[in-house]
Amino acid sequence: MELQDRVAFVTGAGEGIGKAAALRLAREGARIAAVDISPERLAELAAEVEQFGGQTLQLVADVSQPDQMQQAHERVAQEWDRLDIVFANAGINGVWAPLDELSPEDWDRTLGVNLKGTFLSLKYGLPLLKRAGGSVVITASVNGTRVFSNTGATAYSCAKGAQVIFAKMTALELAKYRIRVNAICPGSVHTSIADNTFLRNLEREKERVVFPDGDIPLTRGKAASAEQVAELVLFLASDRASHITGSEMWIDGAQSLLLG
Repeated sequence: MELQDRVAFVTGAGEGIGKAAALRLAREGARIAAVDISPERLAELAAEVEQFGGQTLQLVADVSQPDQMQQAHERVAQEWDRLDIVFANAGINGVWAPLDELSPEDWDRTLGVNLKGTFLSLKYGLPLLKRAGGSVVITASVNGTRVFSNTGATAYSCAKGAQVIFAKMTALELAKYRIRVNAICPGSVHTSIADNTFLRNLEREKERVVFPDGDIPLTRGKAASAEQVAELVLFLASDRASHITGSEMWIDGAQSLLLG
């Protein structure tokens, strides 16, 4: 068990990539401090983890709210008094719309969850992480890093591109504490993030492009599973990636090379 007795702080842990990663890390022995805005989803995750003898700490929080994230980390300190892994995964697509129809509130909400949430997830975990070092993994995206053709996704892409810069900046700052920081950049993945996507008048601005055999060359259009992404999270969280920091890794079946 690669992560025996370690503690992993996972945001957006109730579904999708976050849930798949939480389960995968738990199967390798990690105790999971699971953060999600939905107590029902957290309870379902905890029940699954407990089926194979794992441990979870259910932390209901909105990752964009400093007081809630600080309290979540304080709970981890009280319960387990250590932190080894932070998976800053919670995110939303938000509103995708032409720039003149994107409201300041739309912009703030998307960057608040995706970028500010990443900052808060790491900031309040630093006192414990600095004790013995650890690994931080950030869920960015192909959008804003290799792909810029998703019309209307300006706020989302800006947040995702900034997450990669955040990983590089903090990787250097925190290296002396033996804290590694990396970003993963998934392409299409089978999750429910589309439920948090609101499309508005995109056809007016969208460029017309047709791709043969789908837009994921490796699988002829088949999206990745959340479990495939979880394997990359496990690798970066483990000692197998002990000399990797400040890097972004694409997991998209070459989708971003085609769409970019």
